[in-house]
Amino acid sequence: MAEYTWPAAGDRLHIGKHISRLDGPVKATGRAKYAYDVNRRGMLWAIMVQCPHAHARITSIDASAAEAMDGVVKVHVIQDVGTEIQWAHDEIVAVAATSEEVARDGAAAVKIEYEVLSHFVNERAVDEAPDAQPAQAETTGDPAAAMASAPTKSSGSYHVAQIAHCSLESHGQVAEWQDEENVTLWASTQAISGVASQLGEQIGIPASNVHVETQYMGGGFGSKFSVDRWGVVCAQIARDTGRPVKLMLDRDQEVTVAGARPSTHAEVSTAADADGNVVAWDSKSWGSGGPAGANSPPLPYVFAFDNQTHAHTSVPTNTGPARAWRAPRHPQACLVTMRALEDLAHAAGMDPLDFFLKNIDKTGERAGTYTEELEKGAELMGWRDRWRPRGSATGTVRSGLGLALHTWGGRGHRSNCEVLAYRDGLVEARIGSQDLGTGTRTIIALVLAETFGLGLEQVKVTMGRSVLPASGASGGSTTVGGVSGSTRRAALNAVDAVFERIAPRLGTEMANLELRNGQLHFKDGSMAAMPWRQAAALIGVNPVSATGANPGPGQLNDSGVGGIQMADVSVDMDTGVVSINRMVAVQDCGLILDMKLAESQVYGSLIMGVTYALTEERVFDPHTGQMLNADMEFYKLAGIEDVGEMIVHMMTGPGYDERGVIGLGEPPVIAPGAAIANAATNATGVPINEMPMTPERVLAAINGGMA
Repeated sequence: MAEYTWPAAGDRLHIGKHISRLDGPVKATGRAKYAYDVNRRGMLWAIMVQCPHAHARITSIDASAAEAMDGVVKVHVIQDVGTEIQWAHDEIVAVAATSEEVARDGAAAVKIEYEVLSHFVNERAVDEAPDAQPAQAETTGDPAAAMASAPTKSSGSYHVAQIAHCSLESHGQVAEWQDEENVTLWASTQAISGVASQLGEQIGIPASNVHVETQYMGGGFGSKFSVDRWGVVCAQIARDTGRPVKLMLDRDQEVTVAGARPSTHAEVSTAADADGNVVAWDSKSWGSGGPAGANSPPLPYVFAFDNQTHAHTSVPTNTGPARAWRAPRHPQACLVTMRALEDLAHAAGMDPLDFFLKNIDKTGERAGTYTEELEKGAELMGWRDRWRPRGSATGTVRSGLGLALHTWGGRGHRSNCEVLAYRDGLVEARIGSQDLGTGTRTIIALVLAETFGLGLEQVKVTMGRSVLPASGASGGSTTVGGVSGSTRRAALNAVDAVFERIAPRLGTEMANLELRNGQLHFKDGSMAAMPWRQAAALIGVNPVSATGANPGPGQLNDSGVGGIQMADVSVDMDTGVVSINRMVAVQDCGLILDMKLAESQVYGSLIMGVTYALTEERVFDPHTGQMLNADMEFYKLAGIEDVGEMIVHMMTGPGYDERGVIGLGEPPVIAPGAAIANAATNATGVPINEMPMTPERVLAAINGGMA
């Protein structure tokens, strides 16, 4: 009978190797089809009319001119007269037409009038916020007393701007009804099962009647869990017209309304004793992610001090609403905490590496792992030989080093898988998950092939459809643990089912059979090893089927990972430009199934971190409430010349592998900004406390002012 474990290190065929994504060739050649690539016969294009005001009430809608246009088939009112709009670019009307061009012309012809209301978009000015929601402080120990008696103190203000998700593929879908009760949605989504149930509930049909297809999608980063208003509208128009409808967001819509990471602003005071031990932490934070404000970042981050207090104020603003963005609230908390502690290390006259190691016990059960990671990172960065005290660099271009720590959960989500073994030797996994571009399809194939001892070319993965066995949404770094757990259990059960089917035909008991390296072996040695394809021929016409689920028996995955990152940057003191020389990331995530995919996740996170550290920011006009940079010209993303050298080291082996699989999507994106800010501070000799670290802000800090 199956033992629900991962193979021992010496027995692994694929696990831990550098395996390329199986879908790489179809993507590189353009054969992979995304939601935007779906064009159905007789399809209509839908374009949405958006409100230009940050806060307004709709007073009239006149769609007569649009309805009279040749090619316009349907004008659908999304929000009617009397509705109060809370952010600019909110959707009011959708126009569906026989071509995208006609739909745009029809949208332009819709006349909407508004009563413009007062708005608030500058959450930085918390004292002016009309609806600020302060929360009661959370306090441990006596921070005030500890602060008063400590010989070393530091204080500072730290700021992290709102940023957009910037998915390469915008939100949207194509909807087509097969009959009055069944609809297919080709959607760009992180949650095919969730979208099916959400749409079914909103349009009044069973979730089983909503068929969602997502074979390939171009990123979500936490913004694509919901069917969204535009998904419902698309399906409604398709039902009303009896024709397929495509509704995809434009790039400016993607940046303004499809999700954002909330801002965080914080004032922090810290104190240490004469030996460099942190004895007090006092922080006040505020921020916004739109009309709902923003939840408190977990401050202090990673560390827990004996004497600490934190209070947060949520600031609702008339900006597009926030959505989960890789490791929600953690990058903001990391910047605030790591910058504040680096400032305290400077006040204590200590190398921040020594300072963090001195206080590492305050990270709890991860202290030993963080110590190993910091020591490895220091080795890869050459920290001990290269670090210099803050402000000791000279010249026009000055270099510096910085570091930061991070943590995340990553436990596998609920997942179901069916494995089929066919008489021609093919083995198939069927699972209702989605691949966001991170390699989920490859992971499932790898686990399936590993279990049967086959090459990857001998297995098949069928996924990306809501009709398949349900698997959770791809978020929270839960996917790899969920799908690997369910696939491994289903595959082990399928091996047992194969043995049960073929053992009588081989004149033996199923307990006498085992699969090793793609061959069927008799444990008693009574018969020579048989190649898998020959053994599979005994299965017969009907394939063997078995299922597996996560959670389930055996310790296949776990929760709780962390890592450290170090940055080497140069700052031009005349221009304020921060350049990345080198980033070092040391990361643990339990058992690594595909080393190439794991390293790729970290490389991608470093690139994303460089981007939000240096350039990304949603900029709003306080007078109009409009976002001023809702395009890819002024909403800046890092290019290949901006990211510098990247060194990734994954923590593996004893102490790590036996934990099982833990997700990696989010943790390595948390620390880059904090590490870069600390490095820029070390280089310039002045606190660089704002993200993004634009040249204007860096120059203002150098010159002692505010940008």
